[in-house]
Amino acid sequence: MYRFYLFLCMKKQRIYKAIEIALQVAENRARKIPTAKLNEFIEEAVQKQSPPSFRGHLIKVKYGTQLPLSYPAFALFCNYPEEVKDNYRNFLENQIRAAFEFTGSPIRIYFRQK
Repeated sequence: MYRFYLFLCMKKQRIYKAIEIALQVAENRARKIPTAKLNEFIEEAVQKQSPPSFRGHLIKVKYGTQLPLSYPAFALFCNYPEEVKDNYRNFLENQIRAAFEFTGSPIRIYFRQK
């Protein structure tokens, strides 16, 4: 009987932990980042690792903003948006995820023409 009670208690703990994690992910998904704070962060990330060049021209990320969608999506404005490689997009996504705690939530980054 004691084993069964222990088993039920362990199941409850796991369920509560799963619910806590789900609530945290929902909170992360709804988080809005102020544009000024995002632009400061983008400037630091670009200084840390600059974007690749395209045909001898440097790709310059001017500024960014968060889009008003139900999931975290960001528009970054640059001079050659179609030439930004996937590895640099992934780098920025990982940097944003770590800095603003978007754990468990998908992030989309759209590059647009300045």
